[in-house]
Amino acid sequence: MKVPALVKALEEAHRSLGVPVRRERGPFRGGRCTVDGENVMVLNKMHPAEAQMAILAESLHTLPHDQLYIRPVVRAALEDSWAAHTADSLEAPEFIEE
Repeated sequence: MKVPALVKALEEAHRSLGVPVRRERGPFRGGRCTVDGENVMVLNKMHPAEAQMAILAESLHTLPHDQLYIRPVVRAALEDSWAAHTADSLEAPEFIEE
């Protein structure tokens, strides 16, 4: 499945969980936030689909997605993204000797 189709599937998963998705332009990364007391997912429409997918996957990981039907190919992409994110956070920092 191509990345833009994965992005659309992840957007739909957010909407199914009651989190509207907005696309805005500006100097921000994107993510879930509260706007006027409502939990909203905001994506930067200037970012590539891969970056948007990473933001959506990160957000969905913290939502109650276990009871939500997600197509197997989309779920596999999510699990790959979550595993990559976990592996990145577990790496030891590099120290530069002077």
